[in-house]
Amino acid sequence: MLKQKLQDEQIAALKSKNTEKLEVIRFVISLIKNREIEKKAELDDEEVLTVLKKFAKELKESITAFEKGNRKELVDRNKKQLEIISQYLPNEISDEELDKEIDKIIADNKAAYDQNPKVIIGICMKLLKTKADPSRIIKALGSRA
Repeated sequence: MLKQKLQDEQIAALKSKNTEKLEVIRFVISLIKNREIEKKAELDDEEVLTVLKKFAKELKESITAFEKGNRKELVDRNKKQLEIISQYLPNEISDEELDKEIDKIIADNKAAYDQNPKVIIGICMKLLKTKADPSRIIKALGSRA
């Protein structure tokens, strides 16, 4: 469904002659197709979301690097691309909601947590990766250690 939305947006950008958006969406669709070739199967929405998040993370890293190098034109370009990609990413949950979710996961897996508290990291990552950035999840878990 998300892949279809991207393809529809590609057609709309082509018709409206929005070259910047078209360029970004084409690149994302190519990333998705490459991932499908690797997997030898069609990606579901969660996997498409993973591809989008990875690309957004790369853009953020590029922005940071270009800012250090005083490359304003590249910073602006990558920020615009990130803005376009962000439209397709779900909003992340707040810190309070993240803490509640983690507390619930710990409560649900109390026996495993009591034996080895680090085991909860994998469980939280698996269950919350679509709701929050992994760095935020690690930070929230770190405050419990």
